[in-house]
Amino acid sequence: MLKIDVPTLFIAMTLNLAIMSVTLPYFMGRVNRAARCAQAGIILQTAGWLSLIASSACPQGGWADHLMSTLAMACVSSGMVFNAMAFQLWCGRDAGVRLPTAIAVVMTAGYGIGFSDYAFRVGWANGLLALQIATVVVTLCRPPQLAVGRWRWLLVICLSVQMAVLACRAVLGAFYTDEFPNFFGAYLVNQIFALSSNSMLVLSMAAILLAHRDEAARDLERLATIDGLTGVLNRRAWLKQASADLANSVRYRQPIGVLLLDLDHFKQINDLHGHAVGDRALQLFAAGLRAVSRAGDTCCRYGGEEFCVLLNGADCAAIMAYDARLREWLAQHSQPALGFALSYSAGVDMPIHVSDSIDTLLQRADVALYRAKAQGRGCTLVAMSDPALI
Repeated sequence: MLKIDVPTLFIAMTLNLAIMSVTLPYFMGRVNRAARCAQAGIILQTAGWLSLIASSACPQGGWADHLMSTLAMACVSSGMVFNAMAFQLWCGRDAGVRLPTAIAVVMTAGYGIGFSDYAFRVGWANGLLALQIATVVVTLCRPPQLAVGRWRWLLVICLSVQMAVLACRAVLGAFYTDEFPNFFGAYLVNQIFALSSNSMLVLSMAAILLAHRDEAARDLERLATIDGLTGVLNRRAWLKQASADLANSVRYRQPIGVLLLDLDHFKQINDLHGHAVGDRALQLFAAGLRAVSRAGDTCCRYGGEEFCVLLNGADCAAIMAYDARLREWLAQHSQPALGFALSYSAGVDMPIHVSDSIDTLLQRADVALYRAKAQGRGCTLVAMSDPALI
């Protein structure tokens, strides 16, 4: 009959955790907050299991056993908190994990205080760890804020198995202590716990790497669509989005307009103040676009010092109101931020025929923009009607 050596399985799992804590940064490469939280979680769980194994070498019930065991519970539960933060971030949510954190604090404090009562500490620790995992499972089951892969359900399965085994250990330790007198003993529940922990560890690692891969893919997509300096859409991404929005406006007979903007005397800004200040001017202008935009407005850096805004559901009056808000915002913020006033010239166009494309609108807006420059800059002209200084 096959004999399962529980201490060896736990040592092997601890060794695997230690290897993971060392190699995970290598596999993840350059990391962000979510990946750092996942790495911290693995490191803390490794420290927890090392402390738990060390406690078994101490005189049972002594101060060293008490200290190492309590430290182990603190590290294991804190590791789950950091993992929960990583899962939240990978799902596109805020990293707040108040309930798992509160459970970790209460569990560790109660474990340390009630350490002398074996039945209490086993039931307390395993029960609250199971509850902590349950809160993470519930969070993972909630719809994420962005598109994620199947790693979420793989984690749900792994954590649910661990939660079920911990709950069984809590019941046995608290109410059937005679049948479960030692954590490392060759008891069925220990064997199941050791086997499931090792197998779920492998699957959890796969899920974490898949989650990180998904995030890396999203970052690459973001880099391909966002202008690196200003944080608004780049030209290619904007043209794709604008074409789709224009098609929808034709289908649903909604107004739509294009506002093409060019910073005035930008070369002089670079020559007089330096390119660093020129970059700050571009960033400030993009911040102004975001500040005055509505939910349906899409802005981009069209090229150099040119920007473009597509205003969904906006007629000519609404576009001019947007222009007025932007000029007012720049008047309030450019002088304090840059030391000089920042102005722009702009051209406006709206569809005249259902066959008008984004390129057509941009061409007519560009003509209006150059007329605005010719008239002295610092103004906005409408292309689809007689030029009028706004």
